[in-house]
Amino acid sequence: MLETTWFILWGLLWAVYFILDGFDLGLGSLLPFIAKNEGERRIVYNAAGPFWDGNEVWLITAGGVTFAAFPKAYAVMFSALYAPLLILLFALIFRAVSFEFRNKVDSNAWRSLWDGVHFITNFLPALLLGVAFANLFMGIPIDAQGVYQGTLFTLLNPYGLAGGVFFVVIFAMHGALWLAFKSEGALQTRAIGTALILWPVVLLLLLAFLGLSAFYTQLFANYVANPALFIIPVIVVLGLAGVRAFLTSGKILLAWCSSAVFLLGVTFFGVIGMFPGMIMSSLNPEWSVTAFNAASSPLTLKIMLGVALVMVPIVLVYQFWMYRLFSHTLKAEDIKNDSHAY
Repeated sequence: MLETTWFILWGLLWAVYFILDGFDLGLGSLLPFIAKNEGERRIVYNAAGPFWDGNEVWLITAGGVTFAAFPKAYAVMFSALYAPLLILLFALIFRAVSFEFRNKVDSNAWRSLWDGVHFITNFLPALLLGVAFANLFMGIPIDAQGVYQGTLFTLLNPYGLAGGVFFVVIFAMHGALWLAFKSEGALQTRAIGTALILWPVVLLLLLAFLGLSAFYTQLFANYVANPALFIIPVIVVLGLAGVRAFLTSGKILLAWCSSAVFLLGVTFFGVIGMFPGMIMSSLNPEWSVTAFNAASSPLTLKIMLGVALVMVPIVLVYQFWMYRLFSHTLKAEDIKNDSHAY
């Protein structure tokens, strides 16, 4: 029971990270295409400005929970996926640098350099996260000792790349919705238009990814065995439909919330489909790392659960307050006169 509880919490933490840092990654990936002048570029930066570093905390939390609750899974995952995770780490480091360094020198060339860095260091994590999770859904070549028997290019298979493209596009739509909520005028119109353009692309990629999942993975086995679980794909569909419905009716914040529900559903579709597996072996299913053979002792899981039940709500309340505090619309004139703005 404790193992199952922590497996669900593990999935939930990844979902929260995708929802919160997903719009940051989407904003950065859209920067060269959606912002037409310096004022608009600064609005894109500051739409993520108060939130991006706090959002990354959920990535650290998800990794920390993996380490504490499922140490074997942590060891195998960070060994097998060492190369993409290292690239992800450096990308996130340089993303932080791009936020802080961009306006340190009053030069168009300097700002253009860091705009390019910002785009790459948001696009790459979105792509790599999709590739990594798609490979976890499919299974990777690990032996009985949990040693990875492949290379970086082993992960760049058709299903892994499909997952990467899927994540890039859904984060881009999520980011466009957030920018529409935080901006006004021509930039807001462009952000709404971008989200509307990306919506059918997300739908097509969703259908394609589901089809590829049926071919490449065993994700649907749990759903066939427990039909009640099909509520999760229903949530995915309702979330995506809500994005379109709310956006066309002008309810931008509700459209973003629907996108968050969509991301939550997509994450849990894969996580529940994997259960109890965490890192499936494509060489031999018996060598897979599961929530049961990778878990810490019951005492450790109990102590962690007590801490989580106290601390996670506190963090959520704080983040809700922060988002509410910085929920105002951004204006280029205000940013220009704000010495603390990015």
